[in-house]
Amino acid sequence: MISVRLPDGSERQFEAPLTVAQVATSIGRSLANAALAGKVDGKLVDTSYLIDRDINLVIVTDRDLDGLDVIRHSTAHLLAYAVKMLFPEAQVTIGPVIENGFYYDFSFHRPFTLEDLEAIEKKMEELVKKDEPVIREVMNRGDAIRLFLSMGEKYKAEIIESIPSDQEIGLYREGSFIDLCRGPHVPSTGKLKVFKLMKVAGAYWRGDSNNEQLQRIYGTAWAKKEDQDSYLHRQVEAEKRDHRKIGRMLDLFHMQEEAPGMVFWHPKGWVLWQQIEHYMRRIYSENGYQEVKGPQILDRTLWEKSGHWENYKESMFTTESEKRHFAIKPMNCPGHVQIFNSSLHSYRDLPLRFGEFGQCHRNEPSGALHGLMRVRGFTQDDGHIFCMEDQILDECVNYTALLQAVYRTFGFFEIIYRVATRPMKRVGSDDVWDKAEFALMESLRRSGCDFLIAEEEGAFYGPKIEYTLKDALGREWQCGTMQVDFSMPERLGAEYVAEDNSRKRPVMLHRAILGSLERFIAILIEHYAGAFPLWLAPEQVLVLNIAEGQADYALAIAQRLKKEGFRARADLRNEKISYKIREHTLQKIPYMLIVGDQERDANMVAVRARGGVDLGIMSLDALCAELTKECSFSIHVQ
Repeated sequence: MISVRLPDGSERQFEAPLTVAQVATSIGRSLANAALAGKVDGKLVDTSYLIDRDINLVIVTDRDLDGLDVIRHSTAHLLAYAVKMLFPEAQVTIGPVIENGFYYDFSFHRPFTLEDLEAIEKKMEELVKKDEPVIREVMNRGDAIRLFLSMGEKYKAEIIESIPSDQEIGLYREGSFIDLCRGPHVPSTGKLKVFKLMKVAGAYWRGDSNNEQLQRIYGTAWAKKEDQDSYLHRQVEAEKRDHRKIGRMLDLFHMQEEAPGMVFWHPKGWVLWQQIEHYMRRIYSENGYQEVKGPQILDRTLWEKSGHWENYKESMFTTESEKRHFAIKPMNCPGHVQIFNSSLHSYRDLPLRFGEFGQCHRNEPSGALHGLMRVRGFTQDDGHIFCMEDQILDECVNYTALLQAVYRTFGFFEIIYRVATRPMKRVGSDDVWDKAEFALMESLRRSGCDFLIAEEEGAFYGPKIEYTLKDALGREWQCGTMQVDFSMPERLGAEYVAEDNSRKRPVMLHRAILGSLERFIAILIEHYAGAFPLWLAPEQVLVLNIAEGQADYALAIAQRLKKEGFRARADLRNEKISYKIREHTLQKIPYMLIVGDQERDANMVAVRARGGVDLGIMSLDALCAELTKECSFSIHVQ
C-alpha cells in the first residue's frame, strides 16, 4: 500500500503506484480540474509524476504562489512555441520566470517589432484553445544534444553540453514544439488563459557582452484576468511615475554617457538631496551616532584582510599608483574599523555608533544600470555599531524602532521583514553564524515583527535583516539592513578593554536605513509622483503677482518667507496669472500665493495649495505658522 499524506493531516491509501493527477481525481473532480502541479515532500512536480512510495503531497492550483510560478514558466514555453511556429528560423535559448511574469531570449536575424508581438500573442491564444497536452520526456545527454542540433537549436545543445554527463535530460513536448526544461509545467496549454506580451529588449547570450546579442521578449501571466488588469494598471501608473521622466520634468538631475552610472544633480535635485541628508543627520545626532568620514581609496591589502578582495573584487574599481594597488571603496565598513582601531576603547564606551554619508563605487554591469535605481557611484546613509555580544539584541530592537519611525516620516507605513541567512560563500565558523542569525531573529520577535527567511542570501561576512517598504503602488523596495558581523572585527584586529582588563573583540553591526540615497530618492519620486511633502519639496512656496503694481509686495513676501526658513521665490514675469499658475502646477509646487491689489492693500495673501485647493485669504504670520507646523517632526529612539 502507498500512503499519501495531505496538508489537512488526512491520509489516503492506494494499492498501486499512481500519478499526482490521479490522487487529485480521487479527492474530487473540481480539484482534478484545478490541479496545475504537485508538491511531493516539498518538491514541485508535474501532475504526471508517478507516486510509488509513501509521501506528503500538496495539490498545487492557481490559488497557490507555486501555481502562479508554474503558470508563468509554462507561458514562457508557450511563447517559444508560438515564435517557432511563426518564425521557424528563430533559435530559442532560455526562458525563466521573473517577478510578475517571464521572458524568453531568441536568436533571430532581425529585430522583433510591435506587430510581431501582436502576432505572437495571437498565436499563443490559438495554441491555448487547442489545449494540447504538455508531456515530460527524459533523454540521455548525448541523444538530447543530437536532437537539438538536428533541429538547428545550437544554444540548447550548448546548454545540455554544460550539464554533467551522468544526469538525465528533462524535455517537455507540446504539439510540435519540444524544449529543454527541468519543469514542472501545467498539464496542458488550455490552463494558460491570462497573459500579455509586454516588450522586447536586448540581452547577451549568457550575459556576456562578447557573445551574440539576443532578443528578449518579456511577458506577464496570471491566474485571473482581474489580477492581470490590476497589474497592467499599476504598470501604466508606474510609467507615469518613472523617476527618470519626472526628474527631467522637475529639473532634478540627469545622466549621460560620459559618466555611465553616475548622477549630475541639478540645483533643485540637490536641494531635495540635502533635505534628506540634513534630516538623517538629525537622526544620527538624536540617537547616539557620531558622524565620521573615511577615505575613498584604500590599499588592496586592507581589502584582502577584510575579505572583500576574495569575495567582492569583481565589483570593485581598482587603480594603481607608485607600484601599489588600490581599490575605490564599494562599502564603508573597513574604513570604520580603522577609525575604531585608532584609539583604545573600554567596555564603558560601547556601544559605539559611527555614521557616515559614505560615497561608494561599484562596477555594475552596464546592462544593469537604471536611472537612480542602479548606479555605479552612490552614497549610503551607512552606520556601524561596535558593541559587546550582550548588547546586540537591544541595539537591533532599537534600530528597528528607529527605522520604522524614519520610514513613517517619509510616508511609508508598511514594512516587510526578512532574515537573510548564511550563503555558501562566506567567512567565519558555523558557531558564529548560529549566534548572529539567532540574534537577528530574536530581535524581530522582541520587536513584534513577523518575518520571512531568505535562505542563503546573507552577506559573506554575516546574516542580515532586510527591511522592505511598500510604495503607493504596492511595489516592494528593499532599503534598510541590519547585519551582525563577528568576522570583520577579528580579521581587522578590532578590540576593546573588557571589565576584567582583558582584550576582547567587539561585535560589528552594519546598518543602513535608506541604503543608497540615489535609489531612495528615485523611490520617493515615484512614490509621490514628484509631488513631495512640504518639508522635502525643492521649492515650497511661489509668490505670483497679478500685475506690475504688486511686484514689490510679492518680492517682499518671498523675502520674508526665506527669512523664516522656507524655500520661496517670487515669479514677477509679465505673464497672465492663469499662465503662471498652470506652469507652476506642472512643477508640483506645494503652495502658490497670489497677490493682487486687494491682497497688497490688506497686507494679506491668497493661498492656493497643490491640486488647485483654494485656502482663501490669510495673513503671512498665519501662513508661516501653518507651514512650520506642516514641516515639523521629531524622532528620538534610544
